[in-house]
Parts: sequence; C-alpha cells; structure tokens
Amino acid sequence: MPAASRPPRRPNFRGTSAADIDRYISGLVPARPPELQRMEEIAWTEHFPIIGPAAGNFCYVVARMAGARSVFELGSGYGYSTAWFAQAVHDNGGGTVHHTEWEEELSAQARKHLEALGFADIVTYHVGEAVQALRDAAGPFDLIFNDIDKHMYPEALPVIKEKLRSGGVLIADNVLMGGSVLRPRTGGGPGQGIREFTRMIAGDRDWTASIIPIRDGRLVARRPGCGNRQACPDDGWGHFVHLGGLEAGGPVHLCEAPCCRNGGHETWQELYMAPSNRHVIFYSARRG
Repeated sequence: MPAASRPPRRPNFRGTSAADIDRYISGLVPARPPELQRMEEIAWTEHFPIIGPAAGNFCYVVARMAGARSVFELGSGYGYSTAWFAQAVHDNGGGTVHHTEWEEELSAQARKHLEALGFADIVTYHVGEAVQALRDAAGPFDLIFNDIDKHMYPEALPVIKEKLRSGGVLIADNVLMGGSVLRPRTGGGPGQGIREFTRMIAGDRDWTASIIPIRDGRLVARRPGCGNRQACPDDGWGHFVHLGGLEAGGPVHLCEAPCCRNGGHETWQELYMAPSNRHVIFYSARRG
C-alpha cells in the first residue's frame, strides 16, 4: 500500500480506560486554590457535572493564548469553569467573564465561590436563558464557552458567531457525548445535536476548528482574524493587512487582532491606493 494511502498508526490503549487517561492528565494540572478544590469536592459528592481540572486547565491555557479579556459562558453552573476563565482574564491584564445560569440558587452559589477566589471585580452574572443573554449582551467577545443543553448547540451557533470578535475563540464542551456521536439516530437527542453542531462548523469556511479528546471532548474553533481581509499573519510582533476592492473614501475596518487593540503596543497606518486594485495596507508593531 502506498505510504500516502496508509491509515495513520493508532496508539495502543489496550487495558487503559478513558478514566485512567483523565486521572493521568488531571495529575499534571498545577495545584489549585483551596476554594477551587472545594468546588471539585462538591461536584464529586453531589454528582454535579463540572468540566474538571484537566479540561479547566485546558480552557485556561486556550484563554491565555488567545489573550482573552472578555469571555462569555453559555451555561456556568456554580462557577467552576468560570473560575478558570476568570483566572485567565486576570492574568491577561483584567477584563470581564460573563456567568450565565438558569437557577438563581446556583448563580448565588457561584458568586460566593468566585468572590472567595478573588474574582468579584471580574465576573458579571446573568440569571436566565443563556443564548438570550448572549443575544442581549453588547459584545463582541474574545472567547465564548458553550456548555448548554446539547440539543440547543445548533441553535446557539449563529448567535455565537455574531457575538464573537474576528480572531475570537469558541470552546464547546461535551462534543463526544460519551461516544453517542458515533451512533447516529433519528429523533434528536444530545448526540444528534452535537453531530449537527460540529458539522455546521466543519462545513463553514468562517471557522477553523479541531476536537480535543480531553474527558468528553472539547471543540476549539477560531474565527478568521480579519473578516473579509485577505491576509493577517499575526505573529505578535507585527502584521500587514490587505483589503481589496475599496472605493476611494469608503469605510475602512481596522484590524481587531490583539496586537492592535491591546495595551502596550504602538499602531499606525500606511495608506496606499494602488491604481490597479486600490488595496489599503495597515501595519502594526510592538513598542521597543
């Protein structure tokens, strides 16, 4: 068989369960504050679903890499995932994490935990239906975390796309649904909702996405950094952005990449109206 057509070699996990792998990865997570550990104990004793330390640390890392300072959670429970995002936003220089929850009791419990963790000035609370709360929010957001009822994932996606900034990141929880996504069936159900959601993203060229099989699966997707812009290689030190087909005097949409909009950077514009294509060129560079 030609090398190009061979199936990829699969790791041999014979005799190893998903729980074993999760325990191993969780054991590599740095020590958590006592209050966060108490939240994990509550989930264990009360059988309350939380994302857990491995997935929580993963969310923290993604939010840090994205430079997220505005995060909206769709479904927050008593604030365990919120705590990881709040820590990332704090470490990114400060901002806001939006906690959403149907039940007032859980929202109040989350407030208590998150204040004990020192995040009183970072978290904003919404009690009500999460997707409607996102519709009503000003936005755009650097990162949106989706953990609502799984059959609602497809319905939520257009709202998420509208409220996520160019270059922003979507994290969706439970996209493997215990393997139910591998067993398609008619009549709906959580697995069917997840399958539709992931196919919507896979078929939309406005998203770049991958699934990470930590615990029950996390989908990470990124919107293009510059909307209809043809290129925006953002390496953190400087980039050019080219816009084609603009009429003289027409509107110009400035780049929203973190290296342009965050503090600690110096930006300027170089305008060049080429006779052939009227491209506009922007340049951004870091101070020093």
